[in-house]
Amino acid sequence: MPKSCVKPGKTPAALKRALLAAVPALLASGLIQPALGQEPPQAEAPAAPPPKKPSVSKKKATSPNATINLVNLLVEKGILTEAQAKALIKQAEDEAYVAREAAKDATSKAAEAAKTANAAAAAAMPPGTKRVTYVPEIVKKQLREDVKQEVMAKAKAEGWASPGTYPEWASRVRVFGDFRGRYQGNFFPPGNATDFINFNAINTGLPFDPTGFVFPPLLNTTQDRNQFRIRARLGVQADLSNGFTSAVRLATGQDNSPVSPNQTLGASGGNYSKYSIWLDRAYLRYQPFEQLAFSVGRFDNPFFSPTDLLWYDDIGFDGAAVQAFYDIAPTFTPFGVAGAFPIFNTDFNFAFNQSIKYPSTDKYLFGGQLGFRWLPAPDIRVTLGTSYLDFSDVQGRLSSPCLVLNITDLCNTDSLRPSFAQKGNTYMALRDIIPIFTSTGALGPQYQFYGLASAFRDIVLTGQVDLAYFHPVHIVIDGEFVKNLAFNRTAIEAVAVNNRSSTSTGAVGPFVGGDLGYMARLTIGHLELKQLWDWNVFLTYKYLQSDATVDAFPDPDFGLGGTNLKGYIVGANLGLSPNVWIEGRWFSATSIAGPPFAVDSLLIDLNARF
Repeated sequence: MPKSCVKPGKTPAALKRALLAAVPALLASGLIQPALGQEPPQAEAPAAPPPKKPSVSKKKATSPNATINLVNLLVEKGILTEAQAKALIKQAEDEAYVAREAAKDATSKAAEAAKTANAAAAAAMPPGTKRVTYVPEIVKKQLREDVKQEVMAKAKAEGWASPGTYPEWASRVRVFGDFRGRYQGNFFPPGNATDFINFNAINTGLPFDPTGFVFPPLLNTTQDRNQFRIRARLGVQADLSNGFTSAVRLATGQDNSPVSPNQTLGASGGNYSKYSIWLDRAYLRYQPFEQLAFSVGRFDNPFFSPTDLLWYDDIGFDGAAVQAFYDIAPTFTPFGVAGAFPIFNTDFNFAFNQSIKYPSTDKYLFGGQLGFRWLPAPDIRVTLGTSYLDFSDVQGRLSSPCLVLNITDLCNTDSLRPSFAQKGNTYMALRDIIPIFTSTGALGPQYQFYGLASAFRDIVLTGQVDLAYFHPVHIVIDGEFVKNLAFNRTAIEAVAVNNRSSTSTGAVGPFVGGDLGYMARLTIGHLELKQLWDWNVFLTYKYLQSDATVDAFPDPDFGLGGTNLKGYIVGANLGLSPNVWIEGRWFSATSIAGPPFAVDSLLIDLNARF
C-alpha cells in the first residue's frame, strides 16, 4: 500500500469538492456504501465471506479525519494518483491559508478600528460628561463606525498615515518651468538701405531734433551678428478650490520687451554680469464649470491663435478676459472669447515738470472672437475663428501748439507715442512746436516725438485643419488673415514720415504702406514631442504689410521683428527625451514697401521643460 499523501487535519473546501466529484466512482467500486434508506446505483454485490479472526494490522495508522482517509483510499485503489492527490491537497491548503489570513486580518482591523473609535470618542468628551452605563450593541456599532469614518477621513486629509509625504495644501500647488538655449545668426545681404530710423529708441529715450546736426538712432541693416541667448522661466500655479486658480511666473529678459524673454549672453554689462528677472505672468482664474473661465491679471493669449502673424507665442496679455465653449454635439463645439486689455496707462504725474497736468490718454485693446471646432470625420479636426480687435487711442495726434525750450519739455500728446515698438508701422510727428528763432534769425531746436500714423481696428480670420490619418504623425495646416479696417491711406499720406517710396531726384515719394497680412504654415509630424525621436517639420510663408496691425506684438525673429515684411520660414523639431528637444529654423525676410531691406536668420534652440 502506498504511503498516505494527505496529512490529517481540517479538510479544505477545494478538497471536499474533489471528493464529492469522486463519490460515484467509490460507490461503483464498493469502497463505500450508500446511506440507510438509499439504493446503490448498481446490482447487489455477492454475499461476503465469513469474517476472519481479529489480528494486528501492519498498515500505517489511519487519520482521525474520515475525508483524509477516503482520499488515501482513492490513492490506494488507483482512482487517484499520488501526483493528482498532492496537487489537489496543495491547492486546497493554499485556499484555506488565504481564507484564514483574511479572517485574521479582518478581525485585527475591526478590533483596531473599534479601539480607535472608542479612544476618539473618549477624547471628544468634555470634562463633566457622564457616561451611560448601558448602550445597546447596535448603537455601539453605529457610533464606532461613525467615529471611525470621521477619524479616517481626517487622517487621510492631514496625512497622518503617510509620514514624510507633503501636507494637503502642497498637493494643490504645481511648480513648472522651462529653459531654452539658443544660437542666433543674423545675415544681411548686400543692397540694404542704411537710413532706417529707430523710432522706438527715440520714443523711449530723448526726443530728436530733425532740424539739427545730430544723426538719429538708426537700425543695423548691414553688419552680420552672432548671438548666444537663453530664456529661463519658473512658475507656480495653485488650485485655490471652488473653481479658483492662481499663478505667478518669472522670466529672464534683456529688457521689458513684451515679445522676447531672451537674454543675450555677454550683454547687460558683460564680464559675466548677472541678468534681470521680470514678472512674466500673474493672474487669478475662476472656472465655475468646465465650459466657462474668467481671468484677470497677466495671462497667456486668450484667443485661438495658432500662428504668430499678430501675436508672438511668448506674449502675455494684461487685463481681464472671459472664455466659453459649449458642445452642441460630440462633433461640433462653438467657442467665444472677449476681453479688455490695457496697453498703456498714462503716468500719474504727466507732465512731470508742469504745474498743470495733462488729461489721461490711456490705451486699450478691446477684443472678441467667435469660432467653432468641428470633427467632420474621426481623423479630421477643423477649427475656425473670427476676431475683432480695436486698439483704442494708439493712433498719434498732433499736439496743441507747444513751446519746447529744451529737451525735457513736454507737449500734451507726448503720451501717445508707443511705449514699445519693433519696426514697420508708419509714423507721424506728435508735436506742433512753436518756432523759436535765435538772435541771428536761425530756427531753434525742434525736439520731436513720433506716434503711429494709423488707427487700428483689425478683423482677423484664423483657421486650422488637423489630419490624423497617420496618428501619431499628423498633417496640420494653419492659416491666418488680417485686415485693418481703420486704415485711411489719404490721411496717412498727409502725415507719414516713413514708408515712402524713393524717387530718382532724391525727393520724398508717395506713401506705399498697406493694411493687410496673411500667413500659411504646413506642419508634418508629431504634434507634441513627448519622447525620444519624436519629430516634426514645417514650412511657412508670411506676408504682413506695414499697418495691418500694431508692430509691437508679432514674431520678433522673422525679419528681426515687426511688420512690412514678407518671406518664408523652414524648420524642424526632434525629441531628445520626454522633456528635452532641439529645434532648428531658417528665416528669410524682405521688406514690402519703402527702402530695400532683407535679412536671413538661423536659430538653433535646445529646449527643456519641467
